[in-house]
Parts: sequence; C-alpha cells; structure tokens
Amino acid sequence: MSRLFDLSGKTAVALGGNSTLGGAISKGLAEHGARVAIVGRNIETAEEVANEIIASGGEAKAFQADVSNLDTVKQVASDIEAWSGGWDILLNAPGMNSTTPFLELEEEEWDKIMDVNLKGIVFATQIFAEKMIEQKRPGSIINISSVSSTTPLSKVFTYSASKAGMNSVTQFLAREFAPHGIRVNAIIPGFFPAEQNRKILSEDRVASIMNHTPMNRFGEAEELQGAAVYLASDKASSFVTGTFLRVDGGFGSMTI
Repeated sequence: MSRLFDLSGKTAVALGGNSTLGGAISKGLAEHGARVAIVGRNIETAEEVANEIIASGGEAKAFQADVSNLDTVKQVASDIEAWSGGWDILLNAPGMNSTTPFLELEEEEWDKIMDVNLKGIVFATQIFAEKMIEQKRPGSIINISSVSSTTPLSKVFTYSASKAGMNSVTQFLAREFAPHGIRVNAIIPGFFPAEQNRKILSEDRVASIMNHTPMNRFGEAEELQGAAVYLASDKASSFVTGTFLRVDGGFGSMTI
C-alpha cells in the first residue's frame, strides 16, 4: 500500500501553503516524499512551514507571492522552476473570508475576496499548468473548496460564491487538462478552525455547526492530509479527475 501513496521524486507547489489548512497539507505531502514549495503572501509564516518540513527530514523552500497580484505569481513560478526544475502537483489553498451581510456588501470587499479565492487562483493555475503542459509533465491539481460551495452558509456570502465558482473551475479544468495527463480535483473541507473563520465562530454558530455535523466535532487540519496525498498520487488516484472529495464529518449528508 505504501507504493500507492509514495510521492518521492515529485515536486509540489503549495499556494497558500503557509495557511492553517495549506500548511498541514504541505506537511502531509512532504511526509510522503514530495519536495514542497511553500508559497504565501507572508514570507515569515511560509518559512515557518518550510522549516518544520525540513526539521522533520523533508525538503521544502519558502517563496513569497500574492495570488491577487499576477506579477508576483509569474516571478515565483520562475523562482520555483529554478529551484526544482518543474512541478507535478499544484495545491490551491489561498483563502479570504468576510462576515459582511449581503445588503451591506460593497464592491471593494467583493473584489478583494474574489481576487484571492477565485480570480487569483484561476490565473495562477493558468501559469503553473501551462508550464506542466510545456514540459509534458503529467500531474495533479488540488483545489481547496468549502462546504459553503454546495450549501450556501449564512454570514459568508462572498466566500460561498467564490467557492461555488471554484467547483465549476475544477470540473472545467479537469476536462481541459485530461489530454495532458493532468488531473484536477477539489477537497471540500467541513469546519476546521483557522484564522480566517475564527471571527464567525460565535457560541451560537458553533452549536449550530455541531448540530449539523454527525461526528459532532471540528476537523483537525491534519485530517486533510490523507485526502490530499490520495489526490496527489498518480498511482492511488490515476483515474480520478473532476471530482469533489468531502472531508466534513458528515456535514454534507445532513438535511434536518
């Protein structure tokens, strides 16, 4: 079984690899043998994740880029290519959230969230996928979606819309890149406390989440590692593309 999940010799680019969920997934990929480029807007937190991987015996390097600024993404792609020669796995994990009610939403905030969660990821993927195709390098693209992408949640209107868009992009690109041997899938996490959502986790909201989660608890970031390693492996998930893998404690199976 270990052969199925061996990522030795692979290079992964983790956009948002300095975030709570992206960092945990990056560590999981590294533990299974992948060399990981940790990319984040904050170079200090990216270096923290990279150093943890290195301290555990893995190989990683921190890079700075903001997916909402494509010039920085183009530059970081060039820097990562110089470091590794190319990549086989792309993890799209950047995310931005807001609790602004719909009737109070302003265009500036909408644009800011969409620029990171959807537009930035679309065009960053274009940059990284184009190089994979140019190098005739098959591989895996893993998008981090959300339970709010299929069941719109209160208090996160723009975030939900951006993640619904991400689901559409995932399926479109799965079809687009299949002839090149590049698989595109998304992980749909349930509720994993992270910096971007702590501000909306009031006592009442936590109670509501627990009532809607059969496993009656939050997820731990490390619980996303298995799903990501599976989707990254060209042995374990070689015929899997355009799909959504839920890691949500049963949240998506609940109705009333």
